[in-house]
Order: sequence, then structure tokens, then C-alpha cells
Amino acid sequence: MEVIVPAEPEPIRVGIDRTALIVVDMQNSFCKKGGLFDYLGRLNEAKAKNIIEVDKQVIEAFRNKGIKIIYLRMTYGPDLAGSGGPESPNYWKESGLAAMRDNPELKGKFLTIGTWDWEIVDELKPEPDDVTVNKSRYSGFVKTELDDILKKHNIKHLVFIGLFTNVCVESTLRDAFFHDYFPLLVSDACSNTGPDYAQDATIWNVTSVFGWVTTTADLIKSLK
Repeated sequence: MEVIVPAEPEPIRVGIDRTALIVVDMQNSFCKKGGLFDYLGRLNEAKAKNIIEVDKQVIEAFRNKGIKIIYLRMTYGPDLAGSGGPESPNYWKESGLAAMRDNPELKGKFLTIGTWDWEIVDELKPEPDDVTVNKSRYSGFVKTELDDILKKHNIKHLVFIGLFTNVCVESTLRDAFFHDYFPLLVSDACSNTGPDYAQDATIWNVTSVFGWVTTTADLIKSLK
């Protein structure tokens, strides 16, 4: 079965059985009081609540169609395993690592496997048939099994929602393009970090270069 999704720069034809929804980093760390972004003073609670509600609508629509749902989750081991160490720019630039590196008392508190901060928010918890991929870089394709999972399920179209539009969403979407998947960004189901123009910049990048951009309303309507 195929559906035509209204999108920019043009509508895109999507095969339901060859599509996966990629839910990016919808973790307590980035969405909830007491998480990493709250600690860093970057949490916008109203914005986080809104994106959770919008993502919930998209996820439910995809579940109703039996479309594969894949969650990505930033993850480090208790000893910062996977960070890359001082030889990696990730070790110095990624927010959770920087916070734990500069404040030793926080080590193992943020984005660390098994912690509350690391978990997917309760409102969007994965179900048994969903797939969760732990990643230690902004892109879900780097040092993970994501590409193998997609190939195993004969996936060709990837629909992106989650956090943050201009960082992990865009990084993974660009890599999807380079891996010959067709990326579709749901603009209002993703939220950026930083100034508002960062959201606009990613939407321009995807529309003009790396894929297609749609809205939650148009996407859900096309699935119905």
C-alpha cells in the first residue's frame, strides 16, 4: 500500500510497508524537570509538553497502521563508555558529557544507561513491537545497528520526529540521505534547541537539499 504525503518541495509517495517512524531522543533528559536540560537552564517546559503531545499523535497514527516505530536514545555507560574520550570532539562538545566532565559529582547522572534521565518520557514509552536504538553520537547511524535494522525490515522511507531539530534530528536525517533512505521531516513534531532561526534553517536544509518536509496534520490525514 502506498500513500501520497503532502510535503515540500513536492508531495512524496510513501510505501507503508517500507516506512519507519524515527522518534529521536524523546528522553526525560531533554523534556522534564530534573533532567539534563533543566540543570543546564535550557528547558522550555511549555515547548517540551507541546512536542510530546504532537509526537503522541504521530506515534498513535503510525501504530494504527502497523508501521515500524524506532526510538533513538542518547546513551553512555556509567564510566562514560561510548563518549570517545578526550581524543573525540564528542567528549568535549556533547552537553551531557560536558556537564559530567566539568562536575564530577554528576558523573553517571545524565544520559547514563539505566537512569531516569536516560529513559524515554512516560507519555511516549516504546511498546514491545517497537525498536529502541541506543546511540552515543548525534546521528543515529554512527556506531549503532540502525542501518542493519532498517535493511532487515526492507525500509526505504524514514519519517522523523523528536528532539532536537537542528542537532540529532538533522544529523540522523542527513545520514539517512547519505545511506540512500528517503527522509521526511515532520516540522511541527520536532523542536529545536537554540534560537528559532535554527528550526527554520533545518527546514530549509531538508526542503532544499536533504529530503522532504510535511506537517503532522497533513501526514496523519494522508495515513487515513
